[in-house]
Amino acid sequence: MTTDTHGTQAPHTDHSLDAHRPAAGFSDRVALSITLALRFFADTFFAKRYGNRAIVLETVAAVPGMVGGMLVHLRCLRWMVDDEGWIRTLLDEAENERMHLMTFIEIARPNWFERAVILFTQAVFFVCFFALYLVTSRTAHRLVGYFEEQAVVSYTLYLAEIDAGRVENGPAPAIAIGYWKLPADARLRDVVLAVRADEAGHRDVNHGFADALAGLATAQHAS
Repeated sequence: MTTDTHGTQAPHTDHSLDAHRPAAGFSDRVALSITLALRFFADTFFAKRYGNRAIVLETVAAVPGMVGGMLVHLRCLRWMVDDEGWIRTLLDEAENERMHLMTFIEIARPNWFERAVILFTQAVFFVCFFALYLVTSRTAHRLVGYFEEQAVVSYTLYLAEIDAGRVENGPAPAIAIGYWKLPADARLRDVVLAVRADEAGHRDVNHGFADALAGLATAQHAS
């Protein structure tokens, strides 16, 4: 496994918010199609309830980093090779997404039905993503890259609702202030900005991993 080492992105790093990786080849088209299908269901179920949408999306988003980190770890043990920084990056991503979830639970206060949806969605997605990563880790990382592209879009729309006054710009939860080291008087808007920057970072990292795996596959095929 060969790639450039990627570190965890700082929450306020500047990223191009409208960046999109065009699908190149069958693997990318599969990943993009799955992403757009799930986006359709999210839009249908949650509409503009972005706080509640964030809770379900973040419980899913916290899965890939942990699954990928575990499987890369086991692969490195089997083949006795270096991970080149992948494991730490993926586990940091999983932790970061978990903190997103814990933050939005404080903001949106999910009801019993939404908690049930969270449990079901996470269980199904874990099994599916685990299987996908075993079969084709390249597609799995591209899928996450596309997921994160859509997450950036969702949080941008969330910010628009806040700025228009349709969502109250309430105080930031203490957990968010501590995690992102926000000012004591930080508001919801500050939290959403920090989360959106995180997602843009994860987007770039996972697209980079998919590119690296595509390059590795090409090199192996050529040899």
